[in-house]
Amino acid sequence: MTEAKRQYRNIEESQVIITQLMLPSHSNFSGKIHGGHILNLMDQIAFACASKHSGYYCVTASVNKVDFLNPIEVGELVTLKASINYTGRTSMVVGLRVISENIRTGNIKHCNSSYFTMVAKDENGKSAPVPGIILTNKEEIRRFARSIVRQQQGRNRTSKFSSKTFKIEDYIGLFEGSNSKIEIKEN
Repeated sequence: MTEAKRQYRNIEESQVIITQLMLPSHSNFSGKIHGGHILNLMDQIAFACASKHSGYYCVTASVNKVDFLNPIEVGELVTLKASINYTGRTSMVVGLRVISENIRTGNIKHCNSSYFTMVAKDENGKSAPVPGIILTNKEEIRRFARSIVRQQQGRNRTSKFSSKTFKIEDYIGLFEGSNSKIEIKEN
């Protein structure tokens, strides 16, 4: 069995950290770093981490909750850290953390945390089994458990709001005080 195809791997073996200087070409119209540029970097590091863990090229299956917490300025160093939080049969949840550092002041800001679900693909484009992870401390166990709960909640959300089973009367109370107006047109 090759090194990449082992049954279980330590989390540290596939962690990836990249740091990049933010240039004016990365900025939006307000002079801040464009969110799309940061998302692109996040996808790249999630790919690198998942591929390093699995020994296969990986594709992004989903991205869970991307909140831009603090703006990133031109001239700051952005560091992205990626780690495997969860492994399924062919998928992995990669936890990402984005921080920026002002080179002149040394001020460090947490800018984003997110979770990318990545799926390993073999040479034929079929989903490939991935090694599991060895959990060695309370934080790693917490992250793995959190990923399981997040997946279960996602399945619940999907089934509750299926167009075939959705009932307006079950949710009409949510609209009270909202910035919406309901005008249902009969067909």
